[in-house]
Amino acid sequence: MGTRSYYVYILASRIGGTLYIGVTNDLVRRVYEHKSGAVEGFTKDYGVSHLVYFECVDEVEVAIQREKRLKKWPRAWKIALIEKDNPNWIDLYPEIAAGGG
Repeated sequence: MGTRSYYVYILASRIGGTLYIGVTNDLVRRVYEHKSGAVEGFTKDYGVSHLVYFECVDEVEVAIQREKRLKKWPRAWKIALIEKDNPNWIDLYPEIAAGGG
């Protein structure tokens, strides 16, 4: 049985906009669900669908703990985390959907 990957991700409505933090085992599928409006709730209500940050871990417990920790961070820390590797808040979804992520 192969190693499973889990992803902690941050979506944004726009540069400096509303943020959403989530965890999934299939990043492409999950972000597509947010983008297509298939997910009822916060991201659909606030138009939060640009993938601006993600990290991959091997254990689901680690991913869930990381998600919970990030959700408690001050907003400035979340923005700094995004801008460290994605200063222009580019939507990373097209790259990962094409197999580059």
